[in-house]
Amino acid sequence: MEFSETLIAQQQVARLQALLEASRQIHSTIRLDEVLNIALKIVVRELELTGAFFAAFEHTYGDVSPHLRELLRDDSTPSGPSLSGLDPSGESWLRFPLCDKSGARFTDLVVIFPSSRTLDLDETDFLESLAVQAAVAIENARFHERTVQWQRVQSDLDAARMVQRSLVPQEMPQISGYELAARSVTCYEVGGDYLDLVARPSGETIIVVGDVAGKGLASALVGMSFRSAFRAMVNSNLPLLEIATRMNLLHYSEGTEARHRYVTAFLIRLDTSRNIIEAVNAGHNPAFLMDAAGNLTRIKASGTPIGLLPFSSYKAVEHPLDPGTRLLVYTDGMTEVFRGEEEFGEPRLAEFFTQSKGLNPQATVDALFETLATFSLGYDQSDDMTALVLSRDPRAETAIDGTNG
Repeated sequence: MEFSETLIAQQQVARLQALLEASRQIHSTIRLDEVLNIALKIVVRELELTGAFFAAFEHTYGDVSPHLRELLRDDSTPSGPSLSGLDPSGESWLRFPLCDKSGARFTDLVVIFPSSRTLDLDETDFLESLAVQAAVAIENARFHERTVQWQRVQSDLDAARMVQRSLVPQEMPQISGYELAARSVTCYEVGGDYLDLVARPSGETIIVVGDVAGKGLASALVGMSFRSAFRAMVNSNLPLLEIATRMNLLHYSEGTEARHRYVTAFLIRLDTSRNIIEAVNAGHNPAFLMDAAGNLTRIKASGTPIGLLPFSSYKAVEHPLDPGTRLLVYTDGMTEVFRGEEEFGEPRLAEFFTQSKGLNPQATVDALFETLATFSLGYDQSDDMTALVLSRDPRAETAIDGTNG
């Protein structure tokens, strides 16, 4: 009797040691395929089974017939030993569920053995314990894979952000008698706001502030496509109105997905020889034009956003830029800054612009972003924000008169 108890104790110790070694091997790697292969190899070799596999993965070890594997891939197949000989080879099986940290079952360890053999209690205990260890190791390996994938995606997004930032004008052009300032901030790594300035050989400057519907990478890609087409048309010396019309038809013709990413755009042609701007507002927020006396004019949309409809009738409007006149063009992220449920809104933006008439364009842009940050109490916002301020030197007329005199 004493000898028998000693033998049982030795067997239990040996089984525990085997389990500890198996656990060590399973947790020795963070690669998912290696975890699966090690676990299956231990199961088959330690218990001298016919074969084993995980129901939710393609990995197998030992002799597993495709028929039996396909049969047991179905989660509705009852777990537990079966001697019914469903497989032509007359094999039996046991299923051990693997659960994640929340207790949700994500796969089964299926072990196969001859129908002439019965697994004893120690062997099934070993398999149950091994299944628990395998579940932890598999979950860790899958988390590691997701982390690596996310790091790869993050790296790509970082590169995309650098490319997009490099395409935004790094310095405002020096235009005699005028000042320009702008800033564009994305709420994610990349965004759908678009800001560009292109100088023509004639001395005119073409400016666009755009906003692609949506946010993130998809909108950024559309914005890059928009940029290429816009610059090509500007460099072809097309009139502003024709640029807007062609851009609309081109964008719409690129298909359903592009139409979902339509672009609101405010296009400007600055003509310093006549001291005027020509503006086309394609479904964009109204721009604010303020004269030296503080009178504010809203330049509203004259047509639909670019790419939304196959044909849209736009209107180009000229506005004189007398000395001291200032222009603010922005995307809706500037007005859709929230403090709880309260929106900053267009009236507050107009009031800010009116009160900032003593500031130069760069100081105006800086003060605007500071005002929005103060209003929102520093909370992150859910939309990209872009603002551009153009002003004509209030001393320009005097200087011209003096020259002419």
